[in-house]
Amino acid sequence: MFVIVGALIVLGSIVVGFTMAGGKIAVLVQISEFIVIGGAALGSIIIGNPPSVLKDLVHTILTLIKGNPFNRAAYDELLKLLYDLFMLARREGVVALEHHAEHPYESDLFKRFPIFMSNHHAVDFLSDTLKVIITGTVQPYDLSEMMDVDLETHHKAAMKIPNTLARTGDAMPGFGIVAAVLGVVVTMGAIGGKPEEIGHHVAAALVGTFLGVLLSYGVFQPLAQAAEGLVNSEQQYMACIRSALLAFARGDAPLTAVEFARRNIEPTARISFSDLETSVKSGAR
Repeated sequence: MFVIVGALIVLGSIVVGFTMAGGKIAVLVQISEFIVIGGAALGSIIIGNPPSVLKDLVHTILTLIKGNPFNRAAYDELLKLLYDLFMLARREGVVALEHHAEHPYESDLFKRFPIFMSNHHAVDFLSDTLKVIITGTVQPYDLSEMMDVDLETHHKAAMKIPNTLARTGDAMPGFGIVAAVLGVVVTMGAIGGKPEEIGHHVAAALVGTFLGVLLSYGVFQPLAQAAEGLVNSEQQYMACIRSALLAFARGDAPLTAVEFARRNIEPTARISFSDLETSVKSGAR
């Protein structure tokens, strides 16, 4: 939502300022310039990235439009899930977690937490780590290193999206210059024509430069920054799972293990300890 609001402010301020200075909006609508710059940007993204990254890029942009999913409600649900899992293991032994770890998408326990289930990275990370814990053959310090490797690998893969957007943003002024040069070439071809016609071609060429700079600093660079923030938010979400699982593997009590996860949450989304205690115990089954 904030992405849309920000984009409207950027475009609105430019259009309003331009019209207040006596400019005509129709002059800025140069379809050929849009095709040159937009097509070059799209082509460069396709050339530089595999299909999997392109798919994730579209998904990331849609997520940014909807809003950051890692909010207070998501963390509250995560803490409840972790507490229920740890309490189940405490009552019936870690073997009771085997079905949930092996078939997370068929687990009645997991299905009670739809926000968590919508994040397949978190589901895979939790279920895979539980499988390792159930074997009973891995020491806590080895488990910690294993989870760190997993999270680092995921972080590197996720950062491909903001890096792609940032690189494209850096290239947009160059694509704008390409469009402007092509406009100058067209202008040279009409040099013997009417002054109005030449002026129109010059204006179209300058719009190419304008669009390149605008799309760079007004669209792609902010999107890259927002995408990086989304990656960091997901990394923090995964770190909560890591902290809780490590505490559980050490033999800590369920509430203590969940408290380790709560301490990993940034203050704006973190519930208090008393709220945590009330929430997990009221929802425990």
